[in-house]
Amino acid sequence: MNVPRLVVAAPSSGAGKTTVATGLMAALRARGLQVSPHKVGPDYIDPGYHALATGRPGRNLDPVLVGEDLVAPLFLHGAAGADVAVVEGVMGLFDGRGSTTEGSTAHVARLLGAPVVLVVDASSQSRSVAALVHGFRAYDADVRLAGVVLNRVGSDRHEQVLREALTDLAPVLGVLRRDAGVATPSRHLGLVPVAERAPEAVATVERLGRVVAAGLDLDALLAIARSADDLAATPWSPPERAVPRRPVVALAGGPAFTFAYAETRETLTAAGADVVVVDPLRDEQLPDGTAAIVLPGGFPEVYAEQLTANRPFLDAVRRHLAGPKPTTYAECAGLLLLCKALDGSAMVGHLDATAEMTPRLTLGYRTVVAHSDNLAAAEGTLAVGHEFHRTVVEPRSGARPAWQLQDGTVEGFTTGLSVLASYVHLHPAGVPSLAFNIVERAAA
Repeated sequence: MNVPRLVVAAPSSGAGKTTVATGLMAALRARGLQVSPHKVGPDYIDPGYHALATGRPGRNLDPVLVGEDLVAPLFLHGAAGADVAVVEGVMGLFDGRGSTTEGSTAHVARLLGAPVVLVVDASSQSRSVAALVHGFRAYDADVRLAGVVLNRVGSDRHEQVLREALTDLAPVLGVLRRDAGVATPSRHLGLVPVAERAPEAVATVERLGRVVAAGLDLDALLAIARSADDLAATPWSPPERAVPRRPVVALAGGPAFTFAYAETRETLTAAGADVVVVDPLRDEQLPDGTAAIVLPGGFPEVYAEQLTANRPFLDAVRRHLAGPKPTTYAECAGLLLLCKALDGSAMVGHLDATAEMTPRLTLGYRTVVAHSDNLAAAEGTLAVGHEFHRTVVEPRSGARPAWQLQDGTVEGFTTGLSVLASYVHLHPAGVPSLAFNIVERAAA
């Protein structure tokens, strides 16, 4: 299949990938194009800005979580009906898992056969940019560096020196000047999610689109995207399964629970559920007929007092968990909600555990094995997930842990086949049994 596409990469984090990628998406959409947005890696926050810029779901491409073979099919699934796809990279172009390039922007670019546009922070260099770009162009012959965007350029003279240095090395596809007006606020886990900044986030994305349209050569970028070869892959579709009746699955959303993949809802729906999004900050009850609850990651620590104050909702979750079929799947933020307390604020209390904020960031992929049969997988099943938090739960696991890690330690909490709560985020396409099991239990 032929989908025009390009990857926005950088030599390192902080160079302006999100600014350029999100602005490019918004600028192309303003031209009347259908733009498919994608993000390399497990990041949940950038795709929210991508969705705002394009009007389509932001989607992740992560070969570590789903395997190499699913990257192109998932890309084609997300890009169906689009005129062009923009893929924002992660970290530096060749930075992957551990000391490898696995899961890196370069890895995904190779799997997609997509040309790469390198965003260079030029704020502290001039002619040295030539050595930097030469090195990135020559490092991997299988990664096609199609051009450069110069970010944080200080003056006309600075721009002239940079352009002259890159003559015969790589096309300069655009220049962005230093502009504090396009900054996006950050906090302990990165950018503040879109769901917490509306309508301010809308204005930010619109401004990014105007800045990129004025500073970049959109026609040249579209020509680069259209130069990508056909992809020899079949689009992914969420596996379908018929159930006796369509159970209602309540999926937590809103500002406190923003860390869910676009495929989460799709896989649950295909598995036979009617998925209803519920906001634990504002909704006082679960949807009528709720047979299962899915609590994704997010920022409950920012809203702990508001969650505590919404006692009707917490009571509704408690009643569900006390019932004969308490099917509940909770990741990270969901785990914290099920604890007795978070930073002293009362939560649901289903787990005999408490959670607290900590200065230490826990971040990285986790290879895990199902400790016993649980809601996600059968005993002994190997899976790869991801952790991303600044909280600590004590104790770390219950009498029946969810997962065993590679170092032999155990993590998470399970109650039979009905409840699983863990810090580990799973991609639903990488662990297809997860949606099937949730819906099957809910339909029982």
